[in-house]
Amino acid sequence: MDFDYGIIGGGPAGYTVAMNLASQGHKVVLFEKDKLGGTCLNRGCIPTKSLLHSSEIYRQILKSSDLGLDIEVKNFDFSKIAQKRDDAVEKIRKGLELAVKNSGVTVVYSEAKALNQNTILADSKEYNINKVIFATGSKPREVKGLEFDNNFILSSDDVLKLNSLPNSVLIIGSGAIGIEWARIFSNFGVEVSIVEMAEHLIPLADTEVSKRVERIFKQRKIKFFTNDSIDKIENKIVTLKSGNIIQPDFILSAIGRVPIDETTTGIEALGDIRGEILLAHYAIQQGLNYANGENLSPDKNLIPSVIYGEPEIAWVGLREQDCPEECKKISLPITALGKSWCDDATEGFIKILTKEGYIIGAHIVSKEASALIQQLLIVMQNNIKIDDLKKVCFAHPTYSEGIFEAICRL
Repeated sequence: MDFDYGIIGGGPAGYTVAMNLASQGHKVVLFEKDKLGGTCLNRGCIPTKSLLHSSEIYRQILKSSDLGLDIEVKNFDFSKIAQKRDDAVEKIRKGLELAVKNSGVTVVYSEAKALNQNTILADSKEYNINKVIFATGSKPREVKGLEFDNNFILSSDDVLKLNSLPNSVLIIGSGAIGIEWARIFSNFGVEVSIVEMAEHLIPLADTEVSKRVERIFKQRKIKFFTNDSIDKIENKIVTLKSGNIIQPDFILSAIGRVPIDETTTGIEALGDIRGEILLAHYAIQQGLNYANGENLSPDKNLIPSVIYGEPEIAWVGLREQDCPEECKKISLPITALGKSWCDDATEGFIKILTKEGYIIGAHIVSKEASALIQQLLIVMQNNIKIDDLKKVCFAHPTYSEGIFEAICRL
């Protein structure tokens, strides 16, 4: 069988480049050994957001009396919550499968191996390929002493297989995975502890963002130990370097992801396997760029990061601790926005960093932060001056007008 392009891996990078190449008239075959959608759809972004949504509704109902609502909550059935999560994933995946099929891409559900730069072996068949592309993604990072055993030490893949909740959990790492799972478990009443080796939670974030999240976690009784790590584990008793002792039902090791090992010499690679920014939207952008003949590594300062939950956390561009001395900043509390009081969502801020009249960084802790950061990213990517942004009419009452309020204070 002869194809112009053969893509190994049906995650965000793989299906994006496949469909876009096919739309240009190329003959494309996409190999996927499991299910289309990759980690993001099947074991990451989508299922966790479904669980977050259910957990936050439950948490809001518990405090509904503060809103003047008399709602009796008996309990929740986590198996049904898990089923709702799985149903959402399946519906989205079916939509993706149909889109890939309609684009003209040939999909082969089989483990594939590149024999050389022009031959792929899959399901005992050889495919002649003009151009082979690897998009095999990443896997949970495993470290010595915290090897996954699918029992007491779980990966982010393992924890999605739970059909019941623990009484307590210890989370190692406070990146997006660790923070979101801490929120999910805590919202459902699970006792949560986090261990982070860095000085603050979410070490990749702006320090002011990290400190605000720490304050929120203290209010919600989520325990965290920074500048700390595990010293030993004996009989499911965890002793930290600091001397603190934790006895969780299990440990979720959420210390990031690593590219899946592949021999890619002489073969193009897209997405997480490149080991650059391991985010689905970055992989999608690379797939689009490849299909359009553009730079595979776009400006990393223009790639947004989002951590979901209540409130959302989002940032793009430079952090304050990395800014040159001549940069200016403004930090607007979310309490300045009427919409936040209406929504009972007053926790957070909008922080904008500028230099010579342009935005060079933005950091948001707020409801709808994932949407707000996109507005600022558009401004940054198109080199729009702050004075020109001030001429935009922002609707009221919204969270978006917080951007206008902030820049008018510069």
